Amino acid sequence: MHDIAFIRANPTDFDAALARRGAEPVADRIVALDAKKREAATRVQQAQSRRNEASKAIGQAMGQGDKDKAEALKAEVAEIKANMPEREDAERVAGTELHDLLATLPNLPADDVPQGADETGNVEQHQWGTKREFDFEPKEHADIGPALGMEFETGAKLSGARFTFLRGDIARLHRALAQFMLDKQTRENGYTECNPPVLVGDDAMYGTDKLPKFAEDSFRTTDDRWLVPTSEVPLTYSVAGDILPDLVQPIRMTAHTLCFRSEAGSAGRDTRGFIRQHQFEKVELVSICRPEDSEAEHERMTKCAEGVLEALNLPYRRMLLCTGDMGFGARKTYDLEVWLPGQGAWREISSCSNTGDFQARRMNARYRPEGEKKTRFVHTLNGSGLAVGRTLVAVMENCQNADGSVTVPDVLAPYMGGVTRLEPRS
Repeated sequence: MHDIAFIRANPTDFDAALARRGAEPVADRIVALDAKKREAATRVQQAQSRRNEASKAIGQAMGQGDKDKAEALKAEVAEIKANMPEREDAERVAGTELHDLLATLPNLPADDVPQGADETGNVEQHQWGTKREFDFEPKEHADIGPALGMEFETGAKLSGARFTFLRGDIARLHRALAQFMLDKQTRENGYTECNPPVLVGDDAMYGTDKLPKFAEDSFRTTDDRWLVPTSEVPLTYSVAGDILPDLVQPIRMTAHTLCFRSEAGSAGRDTRGFIRQHQFEKVELVSICRPEDSEAEHERMTKCAEGVLEALNLPYRRMLLCTGDMGFGARKTYDLEVWLPGQGAWREISSCSNTGDFQARRMNARYRPEGEKKTRFVHTLNGSGLAVGRTLVAVMENCQNADGSVTVPDVLAPYMGGVTRLEPRS
């Protein structure tokens, strides 16, 4: 959500920032709706004040024996009461219209976000690692996966397209990756492990900018709960409505959860394999911090995600997303793209975003600086540390052998119970 006071004071700058994201000018309409709402609110307040004054005056008139005046005041109070619902409705309608408009507008990009219409405008920040040289033609994970227990047909039989059934050691490797990621983020990087619900209400989805924009991309239950698209939603919303003490140190949380996305509008994209699933798992990173700390926290969070890729010895690159490729709620985003030799392409495996106070305003999350009475909105950040399924794909393609087996990365040995290689089934 945007700061209405900023828009009133800086309508031209607000429209210019929206234009960088391809949005039409809307500041004049917002200011007009805000004025309409405030005028309606003033009329309500004036009527309430006059009603209170007249009610008090009735008793005084009665005490003075002035029945005519008392009756006139009673009539005035009755008229005010009769008209009050109309005045309140006018305020409510104006407020709802303003709120609904603001809810559809994306976050404003940070000044250093590059201009661009789509992913071709993203800017590479750096690369890490050396691409492996194979003495055979590397295959895509979808080709070597079935012999290792990655059963696409079984998943489709159970649930339809974009579901996969993992069996045996590859299921264990998937679990090992998640446990390794959690341990690394909690033991080395200071994140607190959490186990949040994966069913949430409308308020949590709205507060983390998933509603109304992404309703079609999410699954809803018959009792009007939402299956989380990422644990960013419950982790971030855990501070909704709170006034936190001075955030000398950011609140850092991590969770490994199931995630669910309907992938509306992605027909034809990554339909083959384990890349784009309706049900998947992620180890999510969330930070809640002071505004002045959020840029540094964004860099730190991204490095924490990079550390997982480096520990697994998976080549990757960091991309600074342009205005046209950045998510709705983000003011700045880094994507980490891992190298997949089977596909011969870089593919996104983590997205780390600084949302500024955009989510905090939607869910009224604040903190009180030490020694001050006034509260301020926190800044929220989120990132994948990492997407577990995509990391499994990266391990399969980068660590594959000519016979179709996959060598388990050394750092996962403590989690694999002595299994060092995934062997194809006969």
